[in-house]
Amino acid sequence: MKKTLGKKLLCLVLVFTNLAFLKPQTVSASEYWPEPPEIESMSAIVMELSTGTILYEKATQQDYYPASITKIMTTLIALENSDLNEVVTFSDNAIDSTSGSGIARDYGEQMSMEYCLYGVMLASANECAAAVAEHIGGTIENFVAMMNKKAAELGCVNTHFNNPHGLPDENHYTCAYDMALIAQAAYQNETFRIITKTARYTIPPTNKHSEPTPLQNHNEMLYPFKHTKYVYEYCTGGKTGWTSVANSTLVTYAEKDGMSLVCVVMNVQAPGHWTDSRHLFDYAFDNFQIMNIVENETRYDSSENIAKGTLNKNGAFVKISDASNIVLPKTAEFMDTTTEISFDHVNENVVGNISYTYAGRPVGRADIEKADVKAEEFVFQNSTAAQTESAGGENEAPENKPDTAPERQEKSETPDSESDRKPALRIHISPIILLSVLGGICALAVILFLLKKFIDNFYIIRHNRSVRKMRKRQFGGTKRFQRRNRRWRRR
Repeated sequence: MKKTLGKKLLCLVLVFTNLAFLKPQTVSASEYWPEPPEIESMSAIVMELSTGTILYEKATQQDYYPASITKIMTTLIALENSDLNEVVTFSDNAIDSTSGSGIARDYGEQMSMEYCLYGVMLASANECAAAVAEHIGGTIENFVAMMNKKAAELGCVNTHFNNPHGLPDENHYTCAYDMALIAQAAYQNETFRIITKTARYTIPPTNKHSEPTPLQNHNEMLYPFKHTKYVYEYCTGGKTGWTSVANSTLVTYAEKDGMSLVCVVMNVQAPGHWTDSRHLFDYAFDNFQIMNIVENETRYDSSENIAKGTLNKNGAFVKISDASNIVLPKTAEFMDTTTEISFDHVNENVVGNISYTYAGRPVGRADIEKADVKAEEFVFQNSTAAQTESAGGENEAPENKPDTAPERQEKSETPDSESDRKPALRIHISPIILLSVLGGICALAVILFLLKKFIDNFYIIRHNRSVRKMRKRQFGGTKRFQRRNRRWRRR
C-alpha cells in the first residue's frame, strides 16, 4: 500500500515538474491562415485571378472527369485561332458523334463562329463544340492536340483531353488545379469574359432554321435557369458540367472588393456544386484582401534607397510594376510577407521579379520593370541638323527648313519672347579627341617644368664655377709658397 502511494506521489511530482518547464505555445499573426468551410465536393480550388494566389484547395491535383467544363478550353482555343465572323459548317460527323445537351443543329447548317461559341458556353451545345473543333483543326483529333498543347503551355500537371465537349471518355480527364489555370487564361480574353457573363442570347435564323434560337445560360449562380435560390450577386460567369460518371462539375467567376476569383468544384452531387461554390466565395471575400505592392512596399523603394550618384539627376532606371498585387488574410499586414528576388521570368522590359510568400504560401509576385528614364545629353553633344541650321543663318526661308528637330517643336510651343531667341550652338567633340588633347596638354606641362628646372640649375652651375676660379687666383700664390717652404724644411 505504501509502495503504491509512493509511486502515485512520484508521478504527480514528475507531472508538475514537466508542466513547470513547458512554455506556452503561441501562434504568430503572420502564420495565421483563415479556417475554411466544410464542403461536399471531392475536389475544389479557389484562386485569385490577377495574382494566381490559391486561397483554398482540396485534392487539387487528383484527376476527375471534367464533363462540360471542358468547353472553357474549347472556347479559348477557338478565340485564339479564329475570327468571330468566320462561317462554321456543321458536318455529319459533328452532329452524329455527339449527344446530350445541344441546340438541335442540322446537317450542313451554317453559323458564324460567334454564334457557335455562345451555343457552346451558354447552352453547352455539344454539336457546336464539335463543329468548332473541325473548323479550326481540320479534324477533331487535330483540335484536341491543340487543346493538350495549350494545357502544357499553361503549366497543367494532370490533364489529358480527348474531345472538345467533355462527353465521357476514360482518356479525358483533368484536375481542379489545372482547370483553375485554364479558367484564369480564358478570363484574360475580353471576348471570353463577354460571352461567359451573358445571361441570355439569341442566335438569328440560319440556312436551316427560319426561326431564331434563344439561349439561356445554364449557370444558376449567374442566371436563374431553373431556380432563383442559387443566384450569387457577385458572379460574373462560368461553365457548368454534368455526366453520370463525372457527377456535377462547375467553374465560376466572381468579383468583389477589387478581387477577381475563380472557383472550381469537381465530382459532387447536385445541388452541392452551387452551395459549395457559394460557401467558398463567401469564405474568400470575407477573410482575404488584395493589396497593391507599389502602394505598400517600402523594402524596395527605388526613389529613396537606390544610390544614384552625386551628379545623377535622373530617376531610378527600374521600378516595380504598378499593376502588381498580393492577396493576404485581412488579419495580416503587408510587412508580414517575406520576399525573394529572382530572374526566372524576364523579357525585354522585365529585368527581374519579386516573389511574396505568407505563412509559407505564395501570395503574389511583382515584376521589376525598366523605368521610362533617359539620361540627359552630354553637354558637347549636338546633331548634324543643328550645325547645318547654325551655318545657314537667318537667310534661309522658314518654310524651307525641316521642322523635325525637338528644339523646333519646343520653340513652337513657347511664348513669342522665347521664340525670338536663337538656339545655342553646341559643338560635338569626340571623347577620344578630347582625351588626346588633355594628354598633350599634360605632357607639354611636364616638359616645360623640366626645362625650367634645367635652366635654373644651369645658372647655378655657372656661378659656382666662376667662384672657384676667382678663389684660385686669390689664394693660388700662398699655397705654392707653403708647399716650397715645407720641401726646404725637409732638406
